[in-house]
Amino acid sequence: MKPLNASMRSGHAGAPGTLLILLLLGLTLSGCGGSDSSPSSQVGNPVAPAITTQPASQTVSAGQTATFTVTATGTAPLSYQWQRNGTAIGGATAASYTTPATTASDNGDQFTVVVSNAAGSMTSNAAVLTVTSAPVAPTITTQPASQTVSAGQTATFTVTATGTAPLSYQWQKNGTAIGAATAASYTTPATTAADNGDLFTVVVSNTAGSMTSNAAALTVSSVLVAPTITRQPASQTVTAGQTATFTVTATGTAPLSYQWQKNGTAIGAATAASYTTPATTAADNGNQFTVVVSNAAGSLTSNAASLTVTTTGQPLKTVFLIMMENHNWSDITSSSSAPYINNTLLAIGAHATQYFNPPGIHPSLPNYLWLEAGTNFGILADDSPSAGHQSTTMHLVTLLKNANITWKAYQEDIAGTSCPLSNVSGYATKHNPFVYFDDVTNSLSSTSAYCIAHVRPFTELATDLANNTVASYNFITPNLTDDMHDGTIADGDTWLATHVPVILNSAAYKQGGVIFITWDEGEGGSAPGDTKDGPIGMMVLSPNAKVGYQNTIHYDHSSTLRTVEEIFKVSPMLGGAANQTDLSDLFTSFP
Repeated sequence: MKPLNASMRSGHAGAPGTLLILLLLGLTLSGCGGSDSSPSSQVGNPVAPAITTQPASQTVSAGQTATFTVTATGTAPLSYQWQRNGTAIGGATAASYTTPATTASDNGDQFTVVVSNAAGSMTSNAAVLTVTSAPVAPTITTQPASQTVSAGQTATFTVTATGTAPLSYQWQKNGTAIGAATAASYTTPATTAADNGDLFTVVVSNTAGSMTSNAAALTVSSVLVAPTITRQPASQTVTAGQTATFTVTATGTAPLSYQWQKNGTAIGAATAASYTTPATTAADNGNQFTVVVSNAAGSLTSNAASLTVTTTGQPLKTVFLIMMENHNWSDITSSSSAPYINNTLLAIGAHATQYFNPPGIHPSLPNYLWLEAGTNFGILADDSPSAGHQSTTMHLVTLLKNANITWKAYQEDIAGTSCPLSNVSGYATKHNPFVYFDDVTNSLSSTSAYCIAHVRPFTELATDLANNTVASYNFITPNLTDDMHDGTIADGDTWLATHVPVILNSAAYKQGGVIFITWDEGEGGSAPGDTKDGPIGMMVLSPNAKVGYQNTIHYDHSSTLRTVEEIFKVSPMLGGAANQTDLSDLFTSFP
């Protein structure tokens, strides 16, 4: 560095130059010896936004507003821009956004927010807006109407209201709530003269409000009309084992009550306008039935109706054979799961306690073939129709056809559009013996018109019974659950309880019908020589059956086949039927 000239040292002329030199000198000195800090080390780096709490979806009612909120971190200042369905919302630049009052058209809109600062931006997750209809307060559209009744009658008040569901109701009598009267209608107890002039209202409520109806007045007149019988019970004639129904028609001030009497003694629980007896026996013949009809004004006893019970039935002409599966008779009679069989069927029919499937004949198919032809043809397996069919063998329905006697096999779970030669759902061909004979299936054709006409869906039985168009011989096979094969004893009992009464109430049964209910084999039923071969069940229901009777005669499936042949008077006796005892001992008159 050069020495200061004289003018600088003296501080006189040239002072401006001196100041400049001093300033430069200061700048130079400031660059020497100190720390070398950059601007970035004097001020921290800005941090981009991070969203720590995302906006939450909202559900509001139409007309309400919805508020969405975001929480974010990052170098201040942070800016916000809310978007609806991807489009920026004007003026929505705060950490929270509140919508205008919503409408149904806003339902499903999606809201996001972009958070920004000098270092960058971040977009939030979408929050969904759900807009529900605004609740509507109740409006009564039909007011309760005033009622006039006679003392002893009831009165019913009804209201009709609209509004957002659910609507609740509270009826009031003279301004006081009535316990448990919380439906749209209210029926009073039997009225008395003291109820005359009572006022009834109802408060209809929902979440949006409530509305009280107009008052409906109750007028109770004191005029009561005693009962008058307009149709007397009629005498009945039935066959032993059938039930009888007596009916009365009466008028008078309601409510009317009824009490049936048998020979002058009240019958427990027989308190309706009709009374049906239990299954009758010969001992019921000549019983006299009356009914006392009562109301608040008095009572009246009907004329006596006589019950005639006959024990000599008509000739048998319609047979129903119902097949169950794989249970010894002791399994059934000892089971609490068979109340219909044990408590009803055994009481109204006859049964054999020593009925068996043919010795050593197992499994299902051989027994079904035996019931149809009196033999198993050497088959000891559940063959398919193609493997086990018989081409020229005479069997029961061959004889029926030759004698112009009609027959049908009702099979549960089949359709009626083809001849079922293979298993379908709960239907098994091994439980349908008819498809094993060529004269039924036309050499195993699933389109055999004869088979299709005679092997029908079980659902058609009820219609045929109602129309009195059932065939003379009807073979009935439940599906694998309902016949106890795959199902339980309870399943089979329930099936019988559902469908047997339909047959019992039919004209075909009452005019000379018989129902045989049996099992194909005992509970073992897997191989010849099985030690669990029965006895199996055989129940006979008929107007001609010995009601409540049982015997110990040794029977098997040949006995059933022989009995059916004798009923229809067809011959020759097929296979084992020629040498086995028929079931005639279970009937009062046979055939």
